[in-house]
Amino acid sequence: MRSKVNMKGLLAAMALALAIPVVAGCGGGDEGGAAQGSPTGGSEGDGPSEELLNERSSPHPKFAPEGHKTLPDEKVVVESALGVNLTNSSVTLPLHKGKFKGQTVWYVITESSDFGLANDLDVNFAPKLANMSIGCPKCVQEVTMSGTPGTLFGEATVNFKGIPNFKPRRILEPGPAAGPNAFPPAQAQPGAVGDANYSPFFRIKGSEAVYNAPIIAVGDGNFDVDTHKNTADRVLSITPPIAADKTPPGQFKPGTVEMLLVRGREAGQEIFYMSTEASTPQAATLERATSVPLLQKAAFVGADDFLGSARERIFLFTNGQTGKDNPESQGLTHLIEDGRNDEDASLKNRALLDALGKNAGDAQNILGDFPSLADPRHATAYSPLWDAQIGEWTDKAVKEGLNTRQDDENELLNLVKNRPDLITGPLGGKYGAGNFVINCPTIAFTKEEPVIAKVTPEEGGQF
Repeated sequence: MRSKVNMKGLLAAMALALAIPVVAGCGGGDEGGAAQGSPTGGSEGDGPSEELLNERSSPHPKFAPEGHKTLPDEKVVVESALGVNLTNSSVTLPLHKGKFKGQTVWYVITESSDFGLANDLDVNFAPKLANMSIGCPKCVQEVTMSGTPGTLFGEATVNFKGIPNFKPRRILEPGPAAGPNAFPPAQAQPGAVGDANYSPFFRIKGSEAVYNAPIIAVGDGNFDVDTHKNTADRVLSITPPIAADKTPPGQFKPGTVEMLLVRGREAGQEIFYMSTEASTPQAATLERATSVPLLQKAAFVGADDFLGSARERIFLFTNGQTGKDNPESQGLTHLIEDGRNDEDASLKNRALLDALGKNAGDAQNILGDFPSLADPRHATAYSPLWDAQIGEWTDKAVKEGLNTRQDDENELLNLVKNRPDLITGPLGGKYGAGNFVINCPTIAFTKEEPVIAKVTPEEGGQF
């Protein structure tokens, strides 16, 4: 586990601060009981240092080729990740094995609704996932687990009820003309479709915790990471685990998967997230994700941080500025025109990786909440299931060059409220939820850690 300031450490510190006076009080003062300032009876500072914690933590193996630029570990919020490769705009994650009716499937874990289990697995804590089955029981698979014969040390196999079909050919055909008409696309066919029982969110039978665990490949080998006939469209490479009977005693050798990331914005900072599922075919195609219409029923459209919500808001533009060398470029037209969105993602397609990395060809969507935010109210409101808010710049904004890149939720919502002459919903409609969701686990930040919004929200913009 990496040691850095994040939501897990923040909440643990808060819990400790709340617990200390109680311990001292139960002891009746300084006599008996633990000394105030330490739950173990020592003074403050007696615990292991940050350096020692790092030294005694499990080391991550090498994950990137020589010469590739990588992100410092302290900027990666999913601590189970081996690391982020900036050259490829990718993250390498542990690979987990599952089964579906005798067929082998492979999945990753990025979030848990339970604080302790999120820490145990070194994944994001997302308490809103506990609401995922409200009004939609099938939005959370109830899975079983079974031990693997011959395994003396290692994880059990998850038995899924539903999986994606990765066989369809992903097709993205830009709109009838370049520039502002590239979105909406003329044709959008996702490269993967979930069956009627597939959801990336599961609960193990006998447990209440909900996990975000997208399936990213099927089969026992020969993984197609170029045209993605048996892998998700963002899979760049797969290294299967070493079989239990071939590992040294007391050793576990998990597999890994390298996944193409998405660059976005949060509280004025650049961040990385994955995109694994979307609830409409068009969104899934643009996101290089699995189409899972079932998730459209997840609680609830527009709910954000209200009671019972499993969602958090993400903000997209249809018609921001374009241009690979333009620091103001943003939006779905930019993604199609400058992000080579009609091509397959693979390590062989260096032009696409450079378009998304060096030239910031992603849509540059704005996320609502992030695990590292300093205010626990917003950090624990994080959910990987993003409720898409679609904005469209008016003709006036475009003509006057006011359709500039946005990078903060509050700042954007203030602009929406105060300048309806600049931003509307699609086709001039009311701004708000676009009636689809995207499963986008947050992975890292590239420069400064997002800790607080840039501006104060105006009344009515936040719950």
